[in-house]
Amino acid sequence: MSTGKEFFAPDTVYVSDKTTQEEVFNEVYQDLLKKDLVTDDFIVNLIERELNYPTGLDMTPVDSQLPNIAIPHTESEFVKTTRIVPIKINQAITFHNMINPDEELQVSFLFMILNEDGEAQAGLLADIMDFINSTDRKKMLEFFTYEDPKQIYQFLVENFKGE
Repeated sequence: MSTGKEFFAPDTVYVSDKTTQEEVFNEVYQDLLKKDLVTDDFIVNLIERELNYPTGLDMTPVDSQLPNIAIPHTESEFVKTTRIVPIKINQAITFHNMINPDEELQVSFLFMILNEDGEAQAGLLADIMDFINSTDRKKMLEFFTYEDPKQIYQFLVENFKGE
């Protein structure tokens, strides 16, 4: 069993005031690039992949009070590490539904996957869903209201249990 510390880093937890997918992606990309965690081509491939393979998830089947999330990612050749990058979005933005790509969802939290080992992609996706499904509902609802990166990071370290 892994711990949240293995999946998250305090310097890559973000809170964004941007109002479009592309703006949020660019904002985070600039910082990840500066930290040498992604390649120059990361942003182009992230945006293109999101267009072709949407990552929005409707959370109402889990709990109608939970906000919708998205799990953007791209191929491992464009990243230099493996971690999950949490991004709280202060004003919900539009993503297309992973299950039903024609459906638009208003998303207010991203779990961006950086995965230099392409094999583990599905496992990280499953770990994120397990985290949401297995964490106490009241705590989870509170988590999605956090606006302090340190608070978000601390919650994830304490509550995220990957395989």
